[in-house]
Amino acid sequence: MDAKIFVQILEIAFNKKVSDVHFETDNPPFFRGKGQIIRSKLPNLTASDTEFIASQIMAHNNRRWEADQKEFDTSFSLPTGARFRVSIFRQRGSFGIIMRVIPANIGTFEELRLPPVLGEIAKAPNGLILVTGPTGNGKSTTLASMLRYINENFSYNCITIEDPIEFLFTSQKSCIIQREVGIDTGSFSTALRAALRMDPDLIMVGEMRDTATIDACLMAAETGHLVLSTLHTQGAVSTINRIVGHFPPDAQEIVRHRLADILVATVSIRLVKDRTGEFILPAVEIMRATTTIQSCIREGRLDEIEGHMENSRSQYQMQTLDQHLIQLHEQELITMEDAKRLSHSMDLERKLMFTN
Repeated sequence: MDAKIFVQILEIAFNKKVSDVHFETDNPPFFRGKGQIIRSKLPNLTASDTEFIASQIMAHNNRRWEADQKEFDTSFSLPTGARFRVSIFRQRGSFGIIMRVIPANIGTFEELRLPPVLGEIAKAPNGLILVTGPTGNGKSTTLASMLRYINENFSYNCITIEDPIEFLFTSQKSCIIQREVGIDTGSFSTALRAALRMDPDLIMVGEMRDTATIDACLMAAETGHLVLSTLHTQGAVSTINRIVGHFPPDAQEIVRHRLADILVATVSIRLVKDRTGEFILPAVEIMRATTTIQSCIREGRLDEIEGHMENSRSQYQMQTLDQHLIQLHEQELITMEDAKRLSHSMDLERKLMFTN
């Protein structure tokens, strides 16, 4: 492995629009395309090859691998403009590297097939908007699309705090400042405290990873700012439980009240193949914090939230994941098997019969 071959592999990945490239010792490079892992026909990588790749990426970021270090997240870019989010780790004594391809362009809601109600949600002057879902299901892309909409339509001072920076923004109507944890700031929580002194209208936090960051996000929203962030949760109810559960039991009631006061919406994303297997579609749950939903959060009646979402589709453009899966199936875009696989409930077929 040398620098030329490494760059060629990344250029192929970017041009072929695969989602990820895997480099692991004793295997050839793997690609993920259309949701499937694809084994390349390249030679198996040696421990020296993966160490070389890791060193190239670290040098690109002016960093060195420390003797006691076990993993490192960063970004990598090529002179052509291709960008990647990178995870470097140790496995069986050698290096492993997984590189997520970052699309060159930030898609609009229409291009990404996201519900147009996201534009209405993004118009909130303040509060907390959360994009959730499992790893690799489009949270960062959805968040970037919302920020693009804001950048094109509002005159805001926007500060992003990311680890690492993924999509690069050019200021349009809004002024956008992008800070990377580890390079521009020490941590999410430190950067959030600093952001409050930087005249922000909007603060975008790449991920709410710990209690300090969650508390800082709540405080920023409480003081009149619009805060956007992500969580690795499956839906609205699990998102609320995750946030509240980060705090000690004696503080959880107060946190529920705080969250009810500032939550604007949760947007939960799952990706699913279309019937042809050629395209990936988002299945989206939307919960907006109406007065009824706020009461459910304050009083801990979270088991009632999904029912309110189901009944508020026409008035507030909310929808459960099952409702959207049924819609995609009725439009003959996805199979029943895939819809059932992603559904949170065991009776999706019964729901489908009920809607017909």
